Amino acid sequence: MVHVVLWGALKSASGGKDAVDVEARDIRELFRKLEAEYPGMKPHIDRGIAVSINGTIYRDTWSQTIPPDTEIYLLPRIAGG
Repeated sequence: MVHVVLWGALKSASGGKDAVDVEARDIRELFRKLEAEYPGMKPHIDRGIAVSINGTIYRDTWSQTIPPDTEIYLLPRIAGG
């Protein structure tokens, strides 16, 4: 089980929760389970989300494994430039 902290619009997409616990072995499975539980997250995941695992940020690396009992931060991609 991993503890997932949600920021910004992801918090709104989860019904106002700022964190959720999910059983997932890699980022792909994490996103799939989040989409199933919170369908409002799908557009954010499709646009791209940065995933912080133990302080290292992963972008578009869906096969990255997630160690058990890890705290993960999800950050929506910010537009602009």
